[in-house]
Amino acid sequence: MNNGLCISAHCRIKDNSAALNGETVFTLEEASFTQFIKALYRDQKFEYSKFFKMDNLSKLGFAAAEILLSNADDKIMGEEVGVVLANANASLDTDVKHQESIADAKNYFPSPSVFVYTLPNIVIGEICIKHKFTGENACLISKSFDSDQLFEYTMNLFNNGKVSSCLIGWVDCYLGEYDAALFFITRNNDKKSNFESERLKSIYQNCS
Repeated sequence: MNNGLCISAHCRIKDNSAALNGETVFTLEEASFTQFIKALYRDQKFEYSKFFKMDNLSKLGFAAAEILLSNADDKIMGEEVGVVLANANASLDTDVKHQESIADAKNYFPSPSVFVYTLPNIVIGEICIKHKFTGENACLISKSFDSDQLFEYTMNLFNNGKVSSCLIGWVDCYLGEYDAALFFITRNNDKKSNFESERLKSIYQNCS
């Protein structure tokens, strides 16, 4: 079925490697997430000082979005771009840090800069602020990458005229383990559609 929608780009960040459309753009062997994401930031020349104030989940999603959109057509960027992200651990990576700061009543020092990231949809906000996206957005929770869930939710946004294009995917980070798989979905009625649930699943599995 041709729904007029195309996966115009996809990005994967996992196991100390970042790839755009299946081609590796950066890799760093034997590094922690913190070391890797800082090195990726410098290598890709993101030049966004707020990056270093973000929590790990937001850094991961932001970096993946920057790579994904690096070659995007300016004509399709803007207000009507939606963002739909999913993960398994919500903001638990930051929640744990916040809990540690308030667990001891005698050493009670919660950090506002940590607390602000104790919501899983903050990563969406960081991406939208950077790219001035004001379209519909959603943060979904599932046990693992669910291509059907992402496909159906995104199709609903397009079918109801909520978005003109949409950044979707999986961004999960917990205790040093991380995985980001983002896709940029655009309208292209001149070409055969390749936006299908099975296509999303295939790209995710083959880019692991």
